[in-house]
Amino acid sequence: MRIDFHSHVKLSKKSQFMPDYFREMMKEAKASGLTALAMTEHFNTSRFFDIFDFIDANYKYEHGYYLIDGLKLFPGIEVDIREKGHILLIGSRDTILRIRSSLENHLTEDTFISFDQLMNLTENEHILKIGAHPFRKSTPLHHLDLGQLRCLDAFDLNGKDLYAEDMSIYRRKLADLAQQVGLPIVGGSDTHHFLQYGSVYNDFDEECYTVEELKTLIKTGSYEVNISVDLEVKVRAATIVKKLLKEKLADGKKLTSSK
Repeated sequence: MRIDFHSHVKLSKKSQFMPDYFREMMKEAKASGLTALAMTEHFNTSRFFDIFDFIDANYKYEHGYYLIDGLKLFPGIEVDIREKGHILLIGSRDTILRIRSSLENHLTEDTFISFDQLMNLTENEHILKIGAHPFRKSTPLHHLDLGQLRCLDAFDLNGKDLYAEDMSIYRRKLADLAQQVGLPIVGGSDTHHFLQYGSVYNDFDEECYTVEELKTLIKTGSYEVNISVDLEVKVRAATIVKKLLKEKLADGKKLTSSK
């Protein structure tokens, strides 16, 4: 199974959910060679529940994932914490929706939940907890106590950060932190545009159908993280196209409001 653990299905937090864009993302994810995705959309993205309303109405949910034209889509969420970092939570549909509902009063920067509170909230849930981009300057995690970080299941080797920093230095920093904490590393493209799919991915020895199975194979190291030789081209192209699309959407809104 080839899976990307950090993927978005909206162009940006402020943009609306667009079904045609979602369908294109899923089609291109499969075309890039992926057989599974973790949909880790931002928890405070505009109209979050529209995403699940559409997927539930159009695709089959079984075991612990949606089946989208042969591609497994595991539900997830990316949560901002008070300490500035981001945590990826991947679980069943009901679990992710329940967690999101519990965070309704923590959607803005001045009300973000703390790391410890989030861990308490998810303590009895069957979920995969990944520390997203631990060394990103705007949303780091490396400054947390090692004891706190050990509450996670893995760290995120992030496609955007591999592009933005010296790759060898970044990988060494992340490997050192992972060794200190005693956690494995999994790969995530952090894509908002399909051109970025395949920049970072994970090849698992076995097919997984539930989050529990994913957690077991991650814990036993029964997978390999791969970085595409085309990572720089993929991320750069996705960044440029994403920017142009956002500008086009913004211009469209201006035209509509002026009529």
